[in-house]
Amino acid sequence: QVQLVESGGGLVQPGGSLRLSCAVSGSIFRMYNMAWYRQAPGNQREWVATITSSGSTNYAASVKGRFTISRDDAKNTVYLQMSSLKPEDTAVYYCNTPSGLFKWGQGTQVTVSS
Repeated sequence: QVQLVESGGGLVQPGGSLRLSCAVSGSIFRMYNMAWYRQAPGNQREWVATITSSGSTNYAASVKGRFTISRDDAKNTVYLQMSSLKPEDTAVYYCNTPSGLFKWGQGTQVTVSS
């Protein structure tokens, strides 16, 4: 069974940066498109960014130009580099396939506050 383990979150000031990681167990990682999602308190989970198996990327309008999704197939890991962070980016961040194929991980908390 594939496991998703997110890490790298924390408390950061507005304008700061963080890099999130998502380790995916299993050797099939390279076959899948992967995505990042986030869920703020009281809100539904929302899509943030997608990277295809060939490396093409797509972003939600709210993060485009500030966030960068990437992947390292040798490490079975997908990353989310976040820059120019805003308080409204505060949320628990998750990774999964675009269809939510795998069991959701525990997520990693990102808090943007001064």
